[in-house]
Amino acid sequence: MQTKRKHPKVKAKLHPKNKHNGRYNLQQLIATLPELNAFVKMNEYGDESIDFFNPEAVLTLNKALLKHYYDIHEWTIPNNYLCPPIPSRADYIHHIAQLLGESNYGKIPIGENIKCLDVGVGANCVYPIIGSKEYGWLFIGADTDQIALDNAQFIVDNNDILKGKVQLILQENPKDFFYGILKKEDQVDLTICNPPYHASQVESSASTIRKLKNLKKKSVQQVTKNFGGQNSELWCDGGENKFVRNMMRESKKFGNSCFWFSTLISKQSNVESVLKALRNEDAAEIKVIPMGQGNKTSRIIAWTFLTPSQQKEWREKKWI
Repeated sequence: MQTKRKHPKVKAKLHPKNKHNGRYNLQQLIATLPELNAFVKMNEYGDESIDFFNPEAVLTLNKALLKHYYDIHEWTIPNNYLCPPIPSRADYIHHIAQLLGESNYGKIPIGENIKCLDVGVGANCVYPIIGSKEYGWLFIGADTDQIALDNAQFIVDNNDILKGKVQLILQENPKDFFYGILKKEDQVDLTICNPPYHASQVESSASTIRKLKNLKKKSVQQVTKNFGGQNSELWCDGGENKFVRNMMRESKKFGNSCFWFSTLISKQSNVESVLKALRNEDAAEIKVIPMGQGNKTSRIIAWTFLTPSQQKEWREKKWI
């Protein structure tokens, strides 16, 4: 066995409010969800860990995290649907909450006056879970996949903390983002989105093999998605860049319906073209918010079409 490693007490790249700063306390999580114990082993460094190559272990860890930190007692996902990394999803929520606070004289608006639209909520419903628990916000969750929405509805219906706080809507046109979900008179304070990353199934599979190779530290030929994911969750024509630019183009039509639109951007190479697209759409204000977890870096791009006077009117009407 190798010498036991020293670990930092805090994951420096995560948001300070993120409950997942620091290593997982696996014994604490086992006390919350005893079935996790079956997946906890000592690794080569003498640390308790789980096998992140094992999809069932990852799913069970997520169940434990959601139950322990977010009071979610019933949570599951269909086979082969995306099992999200909870710490990074929480980071998005905390960063976007901070942005909302910066638009409100430094005070984050909380409670049911705040409504957030999750574009592509998925079967896991994780962003509404974290946002409603941490800040008391209401959520609209939109998706093109009825199976995903049915599972998300099961999660909402079977957890008291979510009842009355999450509305789920089928996006019937897969090319649309806000049409069919928002009416012109609707007002949401935020939109969030975790867009499909890859431009093709081949690219997605190659990326998965690289990740598994890094986890196993040896050659991997077969695609086994430890975090799962349907095709629509992982790739689309044109990849992240085209998906986000299309969303930005449509967002302008709803410029008076939302205070801050936002999306994750995983690839640094996409940032400049996305910013250029926003400038071409005459966004009134654009923010780039860096995020990171471990060796992975990403960022949130946020934009608004509201002028300073319109922002002031929105704040005074809804937040103060």
